[in-house]
Amino acid sequence: MPCRRSNPLDETGKAILKALNELNKPAGCKEIAEKAGLETRKVMGKIRSLLNNGFIERPEKGRYIITEKGRQAVA
Repeated sequence: MPCRRSNPLDETGKAILKALNELNKPAGCKEIAEKAGLETRKVMGKIRSLLNNGFIERPEKGRYIITEKGRQAVA
């Protein structure tokens, strides 16, 4: 059975992007989770996929911002 990759734009990914778009500032996983109504561990598990696919950036360690690509994905 082939290894399945996580879809960055599943329900969790979209919730994270919407939260970052509303926050409109660099935010940590806990702050994103609170805004999105998710568990912090779920946010932490999805961050790498969103980073690797260009939906978010990490301007500083432990802080994330939404990119234009991310904004378009949740528009």
